Amino acid sequence: MTIHIATDHAGFDHKQALKTYLESKGYTVVDHGAFAKDPNDDYPDFIVPCAEAVADTFGDMGIIFGGSGEGEQMAANKVTGIRACEYYGGNIEIVKLSREHNDANILSIGARFVSIEDSIIATQIWLDTAFSGDERHERRIEKF
Repeated sequence: MTIHIATDHAGFDHKQALKTYLESKGYTVVDHGAFAKDPNDDYPDFIVPCAEAVADTFGDMGIIFGGSGEGEQMAANKVTGIRACEYYGGNIEIVKLSREHNDANILSIGARFVSIEDSIIATQIWLDTAFSGDERHERRIEKF
C-alpha cells in the first residue's frame, strides 16, 4: 500500500517521525512536503497535491498534518474523491469509525494536540481498520 504524506511547518516533526515508522513497516511512502520547517509556508501547497495523488490512485491512502488539522482537512476535502477525516486527540474510536463507516482515505492530524507517539498509534489503527462495506454506508458515500 502506498501512503501519501504532507504537512506544513506545524506538523513537520510529526510527518518525519511517521515517515520513518511507515517505511519501517514496509509501506511505500510518498512525501509531498514540507521538506523544511518554514513558518511562512502555506499548507494548501502541500496538502492539495497529496490529496490529488490519493484521489488519482485507487487504494492509496494519505496522512496529513497541520497545527489543528482542520484547514488541512478542509483543503483535502476540496479534491474530488477525497474523504478526509480529522483527529486531534481524544477517543480513538473516531479514527476507526472514519474508516468503517465513511471509507476515509485521508487522515488529518492536529499536531499541536496529538503527540508524535499518539499520531503514530492513531495512524496504524486507521490503516488497520477496513471499510465495513455495509450497504447503508456505501449508499451514503455515493451521495457525496
